[in-house]
Amino acid sequence: MTTPEELQAQADAFGWYHTIDLGNGVVTKGISVQETSAGVIPDVTGRSVLDIGAWDGKFSFAAEQAGASRVVALDHYAWGVDFVARGAYWAECIANGTLPDQSRDETDFWRPDLPGQRGFNFAKAALDSKVEPVVGDFQKIDLDELGVFDVVLYLGVLYHMKEPLTCLERLRAVTKEVAVIETEAVHIQGFDREVLMQFHAGSDLRVDFGNWYVPTIEALHNLCRAAGFSEVRLVLRRFFGDSREKLMLSLLGDKEITAEELQRLRDAIQQADEPAS
Repeated sequence: MTTPEELQAQADAFGWYHTIDLGNGVVTKGISVQETSAGVIPDVTGRSVLDIGAWDGKFSFAAEQAGASRVVALDHYAWGVDFVARGAYWAECIANGTLPDQSRDETDFWRPDLPGQRGFNFAKAALDSKVEPVVGDFQKIDLDELGVFDVVLYLGVLYHMKEPLTCLERLRAVTKEVAVIETEAVHIQGFDREVLMQFHAGSDLRVDFGNWYVPTIEALHNLCRAAGFSEVRLVLRRFFGDSREKLMLSLLGDKEITAEELQRLRDAIQQADEPAS
């Protein structure tokens, strides 16, 4: 039988993005610590869950542990792209002041052995999980084959999408009850009620050429409504010093967010932007 110390040593041999508790004091050393509280994952008891952009599977496993009847972890980019080689290429582009050829992600930098899935597979085995991995690009996968899920998680994905409305329409198509989106938004002083989107063609947004759009809260709301979601609930998660916010959106039901709720969000943003006394 593998001891916790041996399991930790095995886990440490992988590169992790997610910090995952594997039990018995064994925790993966992810470069990011993510919340899995009720504010992030809704009640999934007895529900089917699709985790889009699952990566190491933290939220997939959390949904399973929270009582989901079935969990599907969908990814391809984080599992198949050689981030080391791509990162070296991006560094050259930054140094030369040029934009990268992003088609190389799935040609020159694509690894068919899916090295980025090894962490997921290790955690799945360690947790004796029944989460179902699916290798596929959500922008291209056959949605009829993928199916419809009670709860869909779309966490940290939207700002990577070149066609955000089309992606949200596809998200709506696979959502039966609730979709949860975690993304970024921007607050532009003096344009509180405007429906605007920032476009980033370069690497200025977190030194990542794959971050494309940052909308205002109103633009996010409009995008989700246009995609077919009948109710949009916004939950402000945390702030950054440059007036960008991380947002959690819960999409469901049959009514719009009230003016009072939206004003409370604006007030929270304004307070966060004010310097501490």
